Amino acid sequence: MGKVVVVEEKGPADGREDYTEDGTVDLKGRPILRSKTGRWRACSFIVGYEVFERMAYYGIASNLVLYLTEKMHEGTVKSSNNVTNWVGTVWMTPIFGAYIADAYLAVSVPALKPPSCVKEDDCNKASALQTGIFYCALYIIAVGTGGTKPNISTMGADQFDDFEPKERKHKLSFFNWWMFSIFFGTLFSNTFLIYIQDNVGWTLGYGLPTIGLLVSVLVFLVGTPFYRHKLPSGSPFTRILQVLVAAATKWKEPVPNDPKVLHELSLEHYSKSKKFRIDHTPSLRFLDKASVKTGPNSPWKLCPVTQVEETKQMVKMLPILVTTFIPSTVIAQVGTLFIKQGTTLDRSMGPHFEIPPACLTAFVTIFMLISIVIYDRYIVPLARRYTKNPRGITLLQRMGIGLFMHVIIMIIACLAERKRLSVARENNKIGKHDTIPLTIFLLLPQFALMGVADNFVEVAKIEFFYDQAPEGMKSLGTSYFTSSLGIGNFLSSFLLTTVSDITKKNGHKGWILDNLNISHLDYYYAFLAILSFLNLLFYLIVSKSFVYNADVDSKRDWQEVMETLPNKDLPEDN
Repeated sequence: MGKVVVVEEKGPADGREDYTEDGTVDLKGRPILRSKTGRWRACSFIVGYEVFERMAYYGIASNLVLYLTEKMHEGTVKSSNNVTNWVGTVWMTPIFGAYIADAYLAVSVPALKPPSCVKEDDCNKASALQTGIFYCALYIIAVGTGGTKPNISTMGADQFDDFEPKERKHKLSFFNWWMFSIFFGTLFSNTFLIYIQDNVGWTLGYGLPTIGLLVSVLVFLVGTPFYRHKLPSGSPFTRILQVLVAAATKWKEPVPNDPKVLHELSLEHYSKSKKFRIDHTPSLRFLDKASVKTGPNSPWKLCPVTQVEETKQMVKMLPILVTTFIPSTVIAQVGTLFIKQGTTLDRSMGPHFEIPPACLTAFVTIFMLISIVIYDRYIVPLARRYTKNPRGITLLQRMGIGLFMHVIIMIIACLAERKRLSVARENNKIGKHDTIPLTIFLLLPQFALMGVADNFVEVAKIEFFYDQAPEGMKSLGTSYFTSSLGIGNFLSSFLLTTVSDITKKNGHKGWILDNLNISHLDYYYAFLAILSFLNLLFYLIVSKSFVYNADVDSKRDWQEVMETLPNKDLPEDN
């Protein structure tokens, strides 16, 4: 793995030693004092924003499949696909956008509400106007919430200085506690808001997330004086594209054996611009052609080694990204088919209370919160004694444990569904609206284990893509995390539609019908279990060959060496 050279101007001995060392600045681009900015104090405002924003998002997403079924009168496949298509869009929207609207309008104005059912099986479809307004509101939300996702967690992690030992230690646990904190907002949505939507009304149930959203923006703005900001370093897409174009146009040029003859900017240049310089690595040698000195010196013809290495770091993560698509598809079942299963089961707790089906998603949150605490406070310190790794185990090992759990979860879901169908047949409960005499807590294991798996897969995934992305491309790295969720949800829509259509051919009944009591979701879950297993095998191959970037210790070693040299004596490379 390549070394990262950090060159910064030495501050005067007049009390400025408290300034941050990682190049962060305030909103006006001025150096900032470590003691007055950043760390958990600044993160508390960012986390507070995310708690309320997640409450708003999941206040809509968690129960959406039931709203589409009961109020918009959509079938199993259509409602599930519309949820996953929307969630996919949320996670795939560009990095700009503002959370400028809410679904509140479409469920509160009488003229925009879909007509009620005359009888259970006699429901008029929503009009084109009602459907259009509702989905327009949803997709405006997608643009807004997707606009914050690649940036907000990156901004939170940037509040810790890698070059200050205590802050660096906190940063290693940041994503654990980041996920822990924001899931409190999710837990509120998965319990209280869902109960309001099911038992009081959708107008209030969607109005409360709107208020939560307003609070989130205010909390974020209050923390503005405490934030640390990274200096803008230009478009990462442009920098990557320049390397790809330069390498492609010189595809016939041989790469020299000595990397020192490749084009690189001087250390003084990086010192003045307060950027990291990255040494050459032997991986992806084709891209090194972008640094071969031949012909014109335009940015699209000749790129410095550091720019090439940044591109390598982003490219080498792509195989790992691909292996996260199927896991994201599995996660998509929690908000769609898992909830639909719950509508067919006995939800009563005592004579006067029924559990809303979507409330089972609260167990995903609860078990994730519990497992994060256990993992961070007990498992990591224990593993650290044997592995000597500050994180206990590597990020890819942590992710692999979660992927293995996904296989187990889908097997358990398959067995639970077979039990549900067996009881339905035994009691002749095969009508579309029949309630099967089996407790809804039959589904608890698959929800609970998904929460534990999220602690391994999702936390490791966002930390991995952030940690392994080069400086100046951290938001792009985090967008890999959001993209994996987006593509996984789109893939879920594709697989559900394809399997539904194929299994109906040649006069067969099909696996996925509007009447779940005569469907075969058990077959579909078994299919997802097989896909998850094959994906796990692919992941093991890909992760074994992955080489991590230089860690912060390497950065600090180089920084200490370079700070002993006056800037005027800094050596220049070719």
